[in-house]
Amino acid sequence: MRKTKEKIVLVTGGASGIGAAIARAAAAQGHRVLIADIDVAGADRVAQDIGERAQSVALDITSDAQWSAALDLAWAQYGRLDVLINNAAIVRTGYVRNVAMDDHALTLEVNAMGPMRGMVATLPRFREQGHGHFVTVCSMTAFLPFPGLASYAAAKFALRAFHLGLAMEERDSPLNFTIVHPTSTETPMLEAEAASDEVPMAFLSDAVSADYVAQVVLEAMRRRKLEVFMPADRAKFVRRLGGNAAELLKIAGQAEQLGAHNLAERRKGKSEAA
Repeated sequence: MRKTKEKIVLVTGGASGIGAAIARAAAAQGHRVLIADIDVAGADRVAQDIGERAQSVALDITSDAQWSAALDLAWAQYGRLDVLINNAAIVRTGYVRNVAMDDHALTLEVNAMGPMRGMVATLPRFREQGHGHFVTVCSMTAFLPFPGLASYAAAKFALRAFHLGLAMEERDSPLNFTIVHPTSTETPMLEAEAASDEVPMAFLSDAVSADYVAQVVLEAMRRRKLEVFMPADRAKFVRRLGGNAAELLKIAGQAEQLGAHNLAERRKGKSEAA
């Protein structure tokens, strides 16, 4: 695995899924990693598994006070923070009519406002130290909304806009900005989607592993790429389709049928393997 100059990296949602995979891969590349999560026990387990290059920190990304405390820890422990990887997110599946308003609001508060709070809290510290890199793990749903994930996609649309808006504002500063849009990924979140019958479009294509996404994120970070799409070979089509509302409505039924077929095959395979 490629070794790089040591960076101090804070990863949100680091207790599982893509966040845990990023933390492990970053440490393997020679970085120091702060594994931040509301699931403190889970973050502890990942940090202990990694060893001396990792440390856990409690972080509810919807809390300004906890953001300040986590950043204070980074500066107290290491004297700096080089990279903030905003990865934490939740999902509340279901058609809009079947999801409680509180769950729509929570999705937006965690998936959009949470990372935004983190960037706002970190920005003056990055500017003061004269460097810093914001890495946002977003989603291809920022371009292509799915039935059954309306508020999730809305949060990702908002997150992309905020990230790039901030990047435009700071274009003449020494700060760097990278946003990565994973496709469907084998994580606890995807398992939650698989338990629902209302998110079939999440299974239009085969899911990639969290480890694969982690490598894409870290390579984008290393190369300071502005924006990365997954999978690259279909990204242009997805972005074009997402910008064509009439076409979206036209293909929705067929896409849901195909996704439902793939989901049924997935469930069958897992049932047979059990």
